[in-house]
Amino acid sequence: MMHIAILGSRGIPNQYGGFEQFAQQLAVYLVQQGHRVTVYNSSLHPYRDSNYQGVQIVRCYDPENYLGTAGQFIYDLVGILHARRQSYDVLLQLGYTSSALWYPLHPSGVPVVTNMDGLEWRRSKYRGMVRRFLLWSEARAAHRSQALVADSKGIAQYLQETYGLDSTFIPYAALPVDPIPTEKLAQALEPMGLVPGGYDLLIARMEPDNHIHTLLQAHAHAAGLRPSLPPLVLVGRPANAFARGLQARHPNGPHVRWLGGIYEQDTLEILRQGCRHYFHGHSVGGTNPSLLEAMASGCRIVAHNNEFNRSVLGEEAVYFDEAASLGRYLADNNPWPASWPAKHRQTVAEQYSPERIMGAYLHLLQQCANPS
Repeated sequence: MMHIAILGSRGIPNQYGGFEQFAQQLAVYLVQQGHRVTVYNSSLHPYRDSNYQGVQIVRCYDPENYLGTAGQFIYDLVGILHARRQSYDVLLQLGYTSSALWYPLHPSGVPVVTNMDGLEWRRSKYRGMVRRFLLWSEARAAHRSQALVADSKGIAQYLQETYGLDSTFIPYAALPVDPIPTEKLAQALEPMGLVPGGYDLLIARMEPDNHIHTLLQAHAHAAGLRPSLPPLVLVGRPANAFARGLQARHPNGPHVRWLGGIYEQDTLEILRQGCRHYFHGHSVGGTNPSLLEAMASGCRIVAHNNEFNRSVLGEEAVYFDEAASLGRYLADNNPWPASWPAKHRQTVAEQYSPERIMGAYLHLLQQCANPS
């Protein structure tokens, strides 16, 4: 039996995004396999219990609510200092943006496995000194970790070409979801003022690199060409100035619906299965969990045109680069190949099953904890 610590997320159960959802899935799986698992939670996380489905929760002081990004560095430091006083067999560090500074403080003799996530320094919101710091953090995490995880083959290739380091390719996991009967779907959507096939959907963090602005512009352009265009429904917390600015320019109305953050999985599944198009604007990073969930739901996916999305979706998607051409496509109401949703579900079942993905993490953690 191993005692495993998971650091770097905001905590479980998921109330934020991909890392948190993954941490929840993996932690519960590892406990079910007979291991002790501790997940570090932000003090801002609404979950207050010290245990979640057998996973021990350690709450750490997080001043991000009034210090902004600087608070993340303090939160990571508090977690690592706590870990130094424990007897863990292996640490799983999710990301490196604010934790790489503290790598020398990780518990001595305890192997660190780092999920390198996406290429943070490529995000358009980072410039100058911040971008240089992120590149420094990436290199520091890469060289100081005992093992690296790449969630896409593109990230694995980047780590090899940039640092000469091998990594273990382990994507995120998803399960194919059976189609919901149309009548039941209609009943579930009615309280939200939606009908099956009568809206387009975006589920994402409200960040520039997720191309929320591009999709809103495209949808507005399409609505100008075709006034009967179904509305665009956006799910995600408007937690920054970028999102609030978008809300001001594209307020709720006949063609835009802002639903805010939704984390209840049944509700998200209903929204995914009921939409006409599912937009995935993520442009930085590897295999995104929300994209796998859309595939598992059989969504008709319109994705940003980049190597990461194409490596997952292949040719069974519509890709966009800019707003004008996407707007014209949406206005034309093009037919959708009937085989694509079933192909997505098949891909998820064959390549991204939780048993396969979580088993790969368990194997890697065991190798690091017991190198002999």
